[in-house]
Amino acid sequence: MQRARRIGLTGGIGSGKSTVAQILAQAGAAVIDADAISLSLTSAGGLAIAPIEAAFGPQAIDAQGALNRAFMRDLIFQDPCAKQRLEAIVHPLIGTLTERQALQAQACGTRLLVFDVPLLVESGRWRQQVHAVVVVDCEEETQIQRVIARNGLERAAIEKIMAAQATRTQRRAAADWVIYNEGLDFAALRQEVLSISAQLQL
Repeated sequence: MQRARRIGLTGGIGSGKSTVAQILAQAGAAVIDADAISLSLTSAGGLAIAPIEAAFGPQAIDAQGALNRAFMRDLIFQDPCAKQRLEAIVHPLIGTLTERQALQAQACGTRLLVFDVPLLVESGRWRQQVHAVVVVDCEEETQIQRVIARNGLERAAIEKIMAAQATRTQRRAAADWVIYNEGLDFAALRQEVLSISAQLQL
């Protein structure tokens, strides 16, 4: 069985990363969404719930049996070490489930595995696990306007999210390919993504 190419896909909020992932999926790639896996782990019945309750107490779980995100945000604000303790529970589980999905896709004959990881650059561990990194990039003001239009968030809230992420310079420095998603209509973006996809599979 031919080993699939493994691609890391990342980009800042509002960059268009999700649209690029959608185009790749439509072209036959297996897109493995790290955020979706993380959410499933901390939802009611998720694999991370029991160890989180054991580590942080019953107040860390909400009435529906999911992670009490408000409690955890407050705890992390008061105790920065709490974030590391939470990540020590969740990150290994994300790694296990992403690899399981990747192997299943490869067994089905998929030639291109795309790991959609918003914080790929920040995590520092993904670079060694993929053959190449694709970064979706655009101007910061474009990011802000897209998120305002999409989510209705206030500018200050968006800027706070962006400040917690890697800078454009840091992401571009980690990239093997950069998709500059500025001023492109969907057709032009799709053409560029498919061109890169074809080259990545050579």
